[in-house]
Amino acid sequence: MERNASFPWYAEAVVERKPGRGGRRAQAARNDRRILEAAREVFTSDPGAPVAAVARRAGVGISALYRRYPSKEDLLRRLCHEGLRRYLAEVEAALADDRDAWAAFADFMRRAVDADTSSLTVPLAGTFTPSQELNRDAARARELSRRLFERTRAAGVIRPDVEVDDVFLLLEQLAATRLGDEGRTRELRQRYLALVLDGLRARPEVPLPGRPPRWEEIGGRWNGASSPP
Repeated sequence: MERNASFPWYAEAVVERKPGRGGRRAQAARNDRRILEAAREVFTSDPGAPVAAVARRAGVGISALYRRYPSKEDLLRRLCHEGLRRYLAEVEAALADDRDAWAAFADFMRRAVDADTSSLTVPLAGTFTPSQELNRDAARARELSRRLFERTRAAGVIRPDVEVDDVFLLLEQLAATRLGDEGRTRELRQRYLALVLDGLRARPEVPLPGRPPRWEEIGGRWNGASSPP
């Protein structure tokens, strides 16, 4: 870049540094995304793995990871909150869907399975202390899920002996399906989701055995223990 006598050299230097700062921010964002993706892979397989295993998987230095997440708990909270926000986006989209109730509900289930929002629930429940913000978003997710479920129930298209909390555990069970590569895992999850959806549709049914789960049982896992039945 040639200097222009009418353009002060110090202003010129400021303009030239801006792309560098933007580049550093973009690099930091890429590193953060790599860390979160690596953390999901590592902790889904082994919740007790050290943070160093995440840094190795992400290809970043341990100091770079600790600058973003001073403790393993901080990383776990962020990781689970990311998944919860994805779930919230899907259920909000379903509530805004003005098609018939079953189509909106079924598509929500497909998107929630593809977004893989439930994979971390079983391995990480009770391993860290949720933040107030995380608890607020979890309460909002349950409330919006309840609204979606009740709208579907009111349309008479879902079996009457199913409750919204059944749906949370069904999503967890589908997320536990892992076999081969990512494409094969997605294929199998959608295959079993089709069976689940077929079982959820209202029809002259044989009543389901047992009682549905209670929210205290589901949410209690994040406090280290489930409430007894």
